[in-house]
Amino acid sequence: MAGENQVMNPIGISRLGAVNVTGADKDALFLKVFSGEVLQVFEENNALLPLVRQRTISSGKSAQFPVTGVATAKYHTPGESIMASGTDGSSPADGVLDTSKYLTQMKHTERVISIDGMLVSSAFIGDIDEAKNHYDVRSAYSTQIGRELAYHADRALIRTCIAGARKTTDRFGGSDAKFLGAQVALDTDSPADGVQGDEIVTGLFTVAQKMDEASVPADGRHCILSPANYYKLVNTASDSVLRAINRDFGNEGNGSIARGEIVQVAGIRILKSNHIPTANESSTQDAVLGDDLINNDVFTSDGGYSGANFTATEGICFQTEGLGTVKLLDLAMESEYQLDRLGTLMVAKYAMGHGILREECLFELTTA
Repeated sequence: MAGENQVMNPIGISRLGAVNVTGADKDALFLKVFSGEVLQVFEENNALLPLVRQRTISSGKSAQFPVTGVATAKYHTPGESIMASGTDGSSPADGVLDTSKYLTQMKHTERVISIDGMLVSSAFIGDIDEAKNHYDVRSAYSTQIGRELAYHADRALIRTCIAGARKTTDRFGGSDAKFLGAQVALDTDSPADGVQGDEIVTGLFTVAQKMDEASVPADGRHCILSPANYYKLVNTASDSVLRAINRDFGNEGNGSIARGEIVQVAGIRILKSNHIPTANESSTQDAVLGDDLINNDVFTSDGGYSGANFTATEGICFQTEGLGTVKLLDLAMESEYQLDRLGTLMVAKYAMGHGILREECLFELTTA
């Protein structure tokens, strides 16, 4: 209630949350500090969101992304009409144009990404609990709130990428391979011995090749691996890994054995995340990512970002144009002191949605 926060200060007590001591709102500074912590932690822990196309809308329930096909080109025979139909470039007897041998019939479609329900992460801090704590409990809570919101966006985008890589129908309703992504198998040994560093390197070069063949831009290519697979790129005694990676460690700024870091392979930037899904959610959906309030069903109807089998998933590769995020309400923080509960309720929230834009930019790394 406004009256609880806006109090007079008749005897000169120093209120830590009031602006210049005399400010009417005794919690004004506390809210700003807490909000700053949430925003900072959210940005630091969000790996994928900055790497995909984003659009912010001020109202509405979805955003449309126009998609066009590719043009064709032909050598022109002198004297022939570009508009004329027929393989010989002549005009039809009835004077009605059919299909020109020169004109491109450009394919058009659109991708629609809807806004999911409001995602919230909240905490309540009782006055007595905060008073008894020997550390800054608000800072600890803000860290966890920010991380959870960031992690949810990462989980949703990773699964959206996997859904796009598994699609067998392109965005124009056909099955043209140049408009489709793919699943790239890493562990191809028989019997299987688990994914090895050299197999990851080979898989990344396969992805790069497929992207090149689909004319996917060379910039903005990324790979997300689990920490276990990420470090296999660094700590594997294999000739192919040594040839592909160790030379990079000597190139200042492109990797460090001391830090256990590798920047890129085959022009694909390498990142690690704990959010690569590994469970079979075909029959039991994830409680949050399969929520009914999610309006983008990337695998099955009413499945949200869940509803598929991820037991063979080892990582993903994508280019920036492959995934899209639409924001209606960006990350925001609200705080309210509740007198009847003797404590402060803090809520961080956002409303956004994620979807597939171009399948040929999306790849899943698998064990088989």
